[in-house]
Amino acid sequence: MKELSDRLAQINSAINDFVWIKLGLYLLLGTGILMTILTRFFQITHFRHWIKNTIGSLFKKDVIGHSKDKASISPFQALCTALAATVGTGNIAGVAAAIVTGGAGAVFWMWVAAFFGMMTNYSENILGIYYRRRNADGEWSGGAMYYLQDGLGGKKGFKGLGKFLAVLFSIFCILASFGIGNMGQVNKIAANVEAAFPIRSLDKIIFGNVTAYSAVIGIVIMILAGLIILGGLQRIASFAEKVVPFMVTLFAVGCLIVIGVHYDNILPAFRDIFVNAFSLKAAAGGTLGALISKVVTAGFKRGVFSNEAGLGSSVMVHSNSSVREPVKQGMWGIFEVFMDTIVVCTVTALVILTSGVYVPGSDMNDATMMGDAFNTVFSFGNIGSKFIAAAMFLFAFTTLLGWSHYGTKACEYLFGTKFTVAYKVIFVLMLISGALMTSSLAWDISDTFNGLMMIPNLIGVLSLSGTVMKITKNYVDRNIKNKKDIKPMLSFDAEIQAEGEQIISENEEG
Repeated sequence: MKELSDRLAQINSAINDFVWIKLGLYLLLGTGILMTILTRFFQITHFRHWIKNTIGSLFKKDVIGHSKDKASISPFQALCTALAATVGTGNIAGVAAAIVTGGAGAVFWMWVAAFFGMMTNYSENILGIYYRRRNADGEWSGGAMYYLQDGLGGKKGFKGLGKFLAVLFSIFCILASFGIGNMGQVNKIAANVEAAFPIRSLDKIIFGNVTAYSAVIGIVIMILAGLIILGGLQRIASFAEKVVPFMVTLFAVGCLIVIGVHYDNILPAFRDIFVNAFSLKAAAGGTLGALISKVVTAGFKRGVFSNEAGLGSSVMVHSNSSVREPVKQGMWGIFEVFMDTIVVCTVTALVILTSGVYVPGSDMNDATMMGDAFNTVFSFGNIGSKFIAAAMFLFAFTTLLGWSHYGTKACEYLFGTKFTVAYKVIFVLMLISGALMTSSLAWDISDTFNGLMMIPNLIGVLSLSGTVMKITKNYVDRNIKNKKDIKPMLSFDAEIQAEGEQIISENEEG
């Protein structure tokens, strides 16, 4: 059994190295740079506009109000559900792992990945809205599989390739949903809760290295998640819009308190980030190029793991938005990456770097680093570690809710709406296995499937970059620049286009 496990680990390591290091990161960065150029640096040149139409519009009824259309959700609900899946363990353990692997400079490359990732996520969401359609239940269905099938597949001679890549993306999405979106998250919850809130009566081995405590945690999570997931997207979105703002705000406030106590280390921390971005800590026998490559890779990979820009995952929930303008939902995609990486990951990094728990060259455990950092301020009764454990619970729990929707949509594409209930039931039942899992192999394999999702998705985005550019120009000309009276680009489908035009016209008249 051990030989089989070792062999699987070797095979997965080779595939993971190819997908993430040799191909994926270059493809990801290249796509972000291209979309930034084609949209004329939209995230900078129209900064005020997208801020105004995202966080600046949170008090508008059409943004936060629940849609009359029960088959869709509000833009704010779409954002919260997407953030529920992206703001997860990657924002805590992931940032710590990036710093341990690549030093403080890895944070700089997380920012770079986020800067260009904003436009990748923007492009994905535009294509998601533009190529979406109604399913058999009347719900909006969109995502990489649809713009691969109808966008890339709609080009002369690419019908077969578009369909093949759409199916491939959906398969990898389902597999990833059971890994990083399911078992991996529960495994992190169980490990952190057991460490921060020990209960001796439950600390008994029931089989292997699994404790009764882990089993209880798995059962509780399975029941709680089942009550939400089996209620469908509306229930997930309703839960997310209440919990996500609360958990992000609470975590950010806790981080700011720790940073504030260590305020004299803030400037040195930023200095370390910028200096070490190009000159990683010394390592025997390593060339400067190899060392810089290591820190860049650590930052990029963890940045993508955190915000998921380029994976094509969050598009599936953004496509359920009641918004008709593709660019308007695209701007929420920009904000999603901004909030996840530029805000949440940055304060996490500053907590680690200002608190003194990170010591370059020493043997550190990235899993407990944030808890140790909080304990430098909240040391009484191990409150710091307990706070991080609670944060990890909320972050990981909401992540698995978001990923359940992604897997549902991928299942719907492959097998139809009738099979989605079966998928949800299996997804819920699989949650307990995450608490009982003792090997990291399942997590590593699911990380590979995450990367495999990215490749067909980015092929789709690149092949349809011209469409994104046209839709963006159309929106800018109508709403920002010249206020031209031209027909909006809302959908590839004539019927949905006409329906959208009518709704926009009625809103303008109203």
